[in-house]
Amino acid sequence: MPQEEGNKSRGKTPLKKRIRNKGSDALTNNTTSTLSRQWLLLQSLKRGAWTGTGALQQALRREGIEINLRTIQRDLKTLAERFPLEADGLSPQGWRWRDDAPDMSAPGMTSGQALTFMMVEQHLSTLMPSSILAELRPWFDNARKQLAQGNEGVHRWTDKVRIVPPNQPLIPPEIDKDALHTIQEALLTNRWLDVQYQSRNKSDTLNLQISPLALVQRGTVLYLIATGKSLSSGKATDEVRRYALHRFKAATLREERVKPPKDFDLNDYLDKGGLGFGNGEMTKLKITLSREAGEHLYESRLSEDQEIKELDDGQLEVVATVADTPQLRWWLRAMGV
Repeated sequence: MPQEEGNKSRGKTPLKKRIRNKGSDALTNNTTSTLSRQWLLLQSLKRGAWTGTGALQQALRREGIEINLRTIQRDLKTLAERFPLEADGLSPQGWRWRDDAPDMSAPGMTSGQALTFMMVEQHLSTLMPSSILAELRPWFDNARKQLAQGNEGVHRWTDKVRIVPPNQPLIPPEIDKDALHTIQEALLTNRWLDVQYQSRNKSDTLNLQISPLALVQRGTVLYLIATGKSLSSGKATDEVRRYALHRFKAATLREERVKPPKDFDLNDYLDKGGLGFGNGEMTKLKITLSREAGEHLYESRLSEDQEIKELDDGQLEVVATVADTPQLRWWLRAMGV
């Protein structure tokens, strides 16, 4: 029996047809990838402001799409044949929506969705990349309009809630906006940074190359968690360190990708007192407090294994496993221990 007839008898697809199907699948996947990329390009363009191809490349990278500038330029020329787009004719070229383009901003929102956008803008803006905040600007503006003409109860909600610090209120230190934007972009796209970092006493400015791992806000101060090396000595280290954002004087994005330490976990780092300025060591704490000073620990515990024993004299004996940090000692002094 011929081989092809044997394949048919066993229900197998002939070789030529399998190759043809495989080519069709590849074409479908490639078309889907192109459509997705071009749709993101349309979403990234603005009305009334030029966006360069370099900025568009960064926007695609944030979505996990690596593409060269030539392909982006070719995509934009293709899109301009079907959408009201225009280029500025410069080199490198900038693109935008034409003034006569139909409105493609955020769709209508419910009052609840509008309130969520307003709360994000109010409370999370320092922890969100500037580039993403800029993309969300039409939604923020739309949310404000929605709340202004919507349900009175929802409209007034932002006037009725606040987040206050449990300690003495402090004015946040000023952060260089350009450095912050670059650092956020490096963290978002997993890239190395060259930075100028000022020491606490402002006597030295360090030239560092750092690998960003996380961004954490502690009170009024924003910290970058990173590894890195000194550019003067060239000595690299895997030690995870804290850098106060307001001490960065300049930052430059590098093309090299970051390879985070395999054993780094942000939650574990924080649980072990990383932002309490400790070294990761844990300790078994045993303290005696007056009922007035320690009663809140019944509801806000020091740790999962915390135990409270009421003594005969009315005081409370508290035992808990906690991170051994300067922050712990500050707290103990404030509690009168």
